[in-house]
Amino acid sequence: SYLEIKLSFPHKNMAQWIKTEFGSIALLSNHDPFPKTDQALIEPNGLIAISKTLEAKKIIEAYKQGIFPWFNEHEPILWWSPDPRLILFPEDLIISSSLSKKIRKNNYRFLIDNDFSSIIKHCSEIKRKGQDGTWIDDRIINAYTELHQSKIAHSFEIYVNENLVGGLYGIVLDGVFFGESMFHYERDASKIAFVLAIQHLKNIGIKMVDCQMKTNHLLSLGAKEISRDRFIQLLNTYIKT
Repeated sequence: SYLEIKLSFPHKNMAQWIKTEFGSIALLSNHDPFPKTDQALIEPNGLIAISKTLEAKKIIEAYKQGIFPWFNEHEPILWWSPDPRLILFPEDLIISSSLSKKIRKNNYRFLIDNDFSSIIKHCSEIKRKGQDGTWIDDRIINAYTELHQSKIAHSFEIYVNENLVGGLYGIVLDGVFFGESMFHYERDASKIAFVLAIQHLKNIGIKMVDCQMKTNHLLSLGAKEISRDRFIQLLNTYIKT
């Protein structure tokens, strides 16, 4: 396991580094800067740093550099910057004819930031193919709830007969939306939430959606892979603050 680690070569005023069989990874405290993304491991693809705690301000710092947290329960915080990166330009959104028909039926309510806590809770509880547990534990929930309270993290929700049946959440930094997780209890509810969220985000000036990791679900909606270098160039173009 890449978590079986040995501390080595600490530097004054810099992050320590840990050696694994795959290469070296930065061991960060909250005040340490992230390494440059070209120092991320090739395998596991994009692993770049480990930290003990997860703070909201560190998440923002990470996103601006093309890095995101992703880890399992009972693991330390693992930070990633995979290459390639899955992204969606809002104008490239693909809506199939069957999905378009469901959206036009309008037998649901679409709300934004109505119940962020329920969205992230459902995302953490939903059973996913090939996953035994969840990566959305209390550390993620607490940090992203703080970001939501700061109006940085947002939820997009689908209700049928007043019941929450699907949705997603992520964070907005200037012209970029960083998608985090989605769920559905009714067929296509998360796809409808995604489509309506992208249309809303496009209207408020979002230029790029970070989808992080490749899935057939997202590819079917128009997402595509680009190199990490190109992704970071786009971040620097679209994030000004």
